[in-house]
Amino acid sequence: MSIRIRAKRYRGLVALTMAAGLALGVAGCGGDDDKKPDASASSSKDGGSKPSAQEGKDEAPLAELKGPKSLLLQITSAKRDSGGFVTVNGMMKNDGGNSVVIPSNLSGNETEIIRNGSSLGGATLVDSEGKKRYYVLRDTDGRPLTTTGLPSLKAGESLPVFMQFPSPPSTTTDVDFQLPGFASATIKISG
Repeated sequence: MSIRIRAKRYRGLVALTMAAGLALGVAGCGGDDDKKPDASASSSKDGGSKPSAQEGKDEAPLAELKGPKSLLLQITSAKRDSGGFVTVNGMMKNDGGNSVVIPSNLSGNETEIIRNGSSLGGATLVDSEGKKRYYVLRDTDGRPLTTTGLPSLKAGESLPVFMQFPSPPSTTTDVDFQLPGFASATIKISG
């Protein structure tokens, strides 16, 4: 499969992920709090369907990484997809009492990624057994396949984040997640 076809697939997946996130954000905003939830919202409690990724937020994260300026990164999932990549999802939280500007070093030090603005492009997965390091994927224009345009966070504010990496071999389930300025943590890849 050519790199161009794979890049189109990755861009499509990123667009789909962003659209789904926006749709969930719009659905969760505002509304009349006096309304009772409809039957579909309570079907997971009745055993009618399996909980979605959003409903599983009460579960413990795979890892919590402490970073600079009272930033905390909670990794909520690391899933291997059939397209040959791993998607890591999480929440970036300001755990302090003051507003925090997200540091620029999270983008890494590669000129191509830095040129595209603030991101989590400096993240890596390390397979200790296979002795390989996996960097955040990029599209054909050099943009990292990760959350970009990181804002400053007010005290207690959280931001959902994601990063996509090439997939380690299917026999590899435990990898070390690293992000500049944050502690390292071992996470388990599912799927």
